[in-house]
Amino acid sequence: MSVETITLGCRLNFAESETIGRAAPPGEQWVVVNSCAVTNEAVRQTRQAIRRAHRQLPDARILVTGCAAELEPESFAHMAGVARVAGNTGKLSSLATNDVLAPLVPAGLLHKVKSFVAVQTGCDHRCTFCSIWQARGASRSLPFEGIRDAIAREIDRGAREIVLTGVDITDYQGGLGQLCQRLLAAEPRLQRLRLSSLDSIEIDEALLELIAGEPRLMPHFHLSLQAGDDLILKRMKRRHSRADAVRTVERIRKVRGAASIGADLIAGFPTETEDMALNTLELIADCEIVAAHIFPFSPRPNTPAARMPQVPRDVVKARAARLREAAARQRALWLTSLDGTVLPVLVESDGAGHTDSFAPVAIAGATRGQFGPARITATHADRLEAKWA
Repeated sequence: MSVETITLGCRLNFAESETIGRAAPPGEQWVVVNSCAVTNEAVRQTRQAIRRAHRQLPDARILVTGCAAELEPESFAHMAGVARVAGNTGKLSSLATNDVLAPLVPAGLLHKVKSFVAVQTGCDHRCTFCSIWQARGASRSLPFEGIRDAIAREIDRGAREIVLTGVDITDYQGGLGQLCQRLLAAEPRLQRLRLSSLDSIEIDEALLELIAGEPRLMPHFHLSLQAGDDLILKRMKRRHSRADAVRTVERIRKVRGAASIGADLIAGFPTETEDMALNTLELIADCEIVAAHIFPFSPRPNTPAARMPQVPRDVVKARAARLREAAARQRALWLTSLDGTVLPVLVESDGAGHTDSFAPVAIAGATRGQFGPARITATHADRLEAKWA
């Protein structure tokens, strides 16, 4: 059986793609295109990936699944090479048979070193710019036992690091902090636990306790902030204020000084004025955001934000570029501050890996899966260089 997976979008998609491929029975050649619908550009890239796959593997059957397939199934069904379209419901078993059952909890290795393990899917919130809740449905927490067993299987496969992922993992029933505590207690082989995107307003006390005192929880926290202006946050229907975001980062850094902060930020949301845009720009420095994902606003169909007064596209692009430039400067300052230090590094591909705080590191001659302390010998705008200490 030959299954090639092409994954767009989030880490949850990656875990699901790997699970779909593993559940496929022997037989035909398939290409799985797991789509994203977070922006119009993501949908365009999905179509582009399907066309490229059909050109390169004309005899393969293409399965299109994921959020774009859930929202626009007919538009993909008629594309050349597409044999099947499956939305998010039942996607894990879309290539499985009665003889090959898909696991309940999606999980997938990346570079044979780290693995993404889903703990939750769906979302109960209705941010005005987002269509993902339509594609994924209501928030659903996966059972602890299934998550624990999936992590054990990934460690058996060779995973050195586990990344918990989902659509809104801080909405995990019973609390994300308690889930992490139980997983770390249940699986002593789990030595490196990392979290994907967090909703800052939902970070609970149990999670803060882990951040403060659990060295197995990696000190990089990516927050879904989206904007740094209170009126824009209100129009986005976010549940936090600018002050809440800054306070959350301060609390994290107070208990874990070495923590690094990432964030999602949207440029050019409808009605955004220059002063509002500057408030978001200044948030990068105020929170010392060193890993920013910048999204030019993209009006998604059937969302309230698509019906709001739009910012001209050239202004949206210019504001996004300005945010990226500020984020790059902040990141360069952070990387420079690490020069000469000794930091734990996990090598994820030959010669390259990340520190615990998710700084990218190049180590000449290092091989995939190596782990240990490394001395930072040089810094660049986008990476570090190191030698084993």
